[in-house]
Parts: sequence; C-alpha cells; structure tokens
Amino acid sequence: MEKMTYKNSGVDIDAGNESVQLIKNAVRSTYRAEVLGDLGGFGGLFKLKNYDEPILVSGTDGVGTKLKIAFMLDKHDTIGQDAVAMCVNDILVQGAEPLFFLDYLAVGKLEPARVAEIVGGVARACKESGCALIGGETAEMSGFYSTGEYDIAGFAVGVVEKKNLITPARVKAGDILIGLSSSGLHSNGFSLVRKIVFEHKKFNVNDKIPELEKTIGEELLTPTRLYPATCLPIIQKFGDKLHGMVHITGGGFYDNIPRALAENCGAEIEINWNVPTIFRLLQSWGNVDWHEMFRTFNCGIGMILIVDKDSVDEISAHLKDNGENFYKIGRVVEGAGVKIRGDFFND
Repeated sequence: MEKMTYKNSGVDIDAGNESVQLIKNAVRSTYRAEVLGDLGGFGGLFKLKNYDEPILVSGTDGVGTKLKIAFMLDKHDTIGQDAVAMCVNDILVQGAEPLFFLDYLAVGKLEPARVAEIVGGVARACKESGCALIGGETAEMSGFYSTGEYDIAGFAVGVVEKKNLITPARVKAGDILIGLSSSGLHSNGFSLVRKIVFEHKKFNVNDKIPELEKTIGEELLTPTRLYPATCLPIIQKFGDKLHGMVHITGGGFYDNIPRALAENCGAEIEINWNVPTIFRLLQSWGNVDWHEMFRTFNCGIGMILIVDKDSVDEISAHLKDNGENFYKIGRVVEGAGVKIRGDFFND
C-alpha cells in the first residue's frame, strides 16, 4: 500500500515555506518603527506609544466576487489592494490612523509565485496607507476551491486619541458634504456587475470597450482607492471642523451616509459631478434604476467629508492645493434619510 502524505493529499508544506520566502522582502518593506519581531512568529507584535487615551479601531473585510475578474484575467497583483482598502478606509472614517494589517489567503493549490503576486499587492497598499503588514495566513485547502481560485480577506487596526474620535454626535444640520473621487467600482456590487456584463451582455473579459478605451476586464479590475494619504492630514489639520466621514461601500449612498449622521439628521445630495462612464454603461446595459445604482455603487464618489459650513473654504483650499478631485455634493438637513437629485432622476 502506498504511504500517504500530506503532500499527496493536496497540501504542500514546502510550497508554503517557499511562499513565505518570496514575500518576506515585500512584507518587511511595510514595517513601521513600532513593529517588533519579524515574519514567522505565531503572532504579529506592535508597540503602541505616544498616546494619552488611545482608542483602537478595527475593521475587517474581503474582496467579494470581484475576485472572479482576477481569475478571468489571470491577473493577481492588484487584488491585494482591494482587501487593504476596504479595511483601512472603514477605520479611517472614525479618525483612526491605520497601524497594522493582517491578511488571510485561502487557495486550492498553493503556487508560490501567485501567492507572492497577491501578497505583493497587499504590501504595496499597506505601505501607501502607512500601516504595517505584520502577519497573515495562507491556507492550502485542497478540494475546497476550484483550480486557480482563491479567497482573500483581512483586517486592519488603527488608533485615535479619544478626544479626536469622529462620531455622529459631531454632525449637525447645515454641515456640508464634500465628495472625494473614487477610482472606479471599488469592490462592491460585483454580483450585479457580472450579471450585467457577462450574463446579459455576454462580453468577454478581454473585449475592448470604445467608451472606456480599455478592455472591460481592465476596467472592472481597477483597484479600490486608498484614502488614508489624503484624509489623515485633513483629520490632523482641521480637527473638530471635520464633523464626519463616510466610506461609500456596499449599500452605496442610501445606506452608508446615515451611518455617519446624528439622530434626526438627513442628507440632501446634488449630483453635480460627472458620473464616470463605467457606471453609466452598467446602468444602460442592465436597465438599472438610478436609485438602485446609488444604493449599490459609489457612482464616482468613494469618500465623503462632512464639514462645518464655516470651514468649507479652507478645507476645499487644502484639497485643491494637494491635487484632490472633490465636489461639494450636498448638505446635512433636519429629518432623516438621504435624498438625491440629479438630471437623470429625482428621489
């Protein structure tokens, strides 16, 4: 009888060790001064210092079915940014500086070069966000995932002084909403995207779309924008003049904006920005109601700053000086809910 081993059952420990060696330099490149130890321990170590009343803020998320696009294109160097962005952008809205990130990568068959490609994207995004990649897990799950498929998720931990914590209690009627541009679809709504693009329109991932001047696959795989580099200086510079922030993720405008508002406050949004082409194409191709579009997608606005009305000009000047694309998209009003007005629909 043949001797059974972990390897011939589908799990290759040597490949796992090789993967660790391939990602070491990328991971170390993200280390901050507070990181203790090195890759390979049972847990990541981080020394918290120089805070009076530190509040730790944590967030966890994955990439969802956007992964299917990476599989179709066999392109895996950007998907790690999506995993990082979905986490660090969430903790950012509470005023937290991202400190560290851990990822979880599950694969059917461990291919070290592909793991290095995926984790390389995670590391680059961590470095851009100023947080350290201090650990993670790569699980080889033979027979669970189809050939070439994997899943990735992660979590971020950040910190904010208690006195600087951004909560809905700061927000009041009259505050102004400033929208920061998204990089595209980010990582939400891809079940609907795939249904429209591949089931209804029957596009191939490599089909060139004239209106986009790129393939549909390239457009859909555009990585989620990282907002810490833009927003942390605003949080630090303007303090309590910044009353709130909104990360436009799953649930779009209608579900995310109320999460940042005080009780008895609502928001009025005026669509005064040019909704990017990909959103207009999806709406047209799928005959999607605009209310559904703004409940599912970011429609070109990935982050919203809720600012004191008397501070709009100085915050706008800061954004302009730093080359940011931004729009004054609305205001906080008494009441509840979100009302959106634009040329193509009224709510």
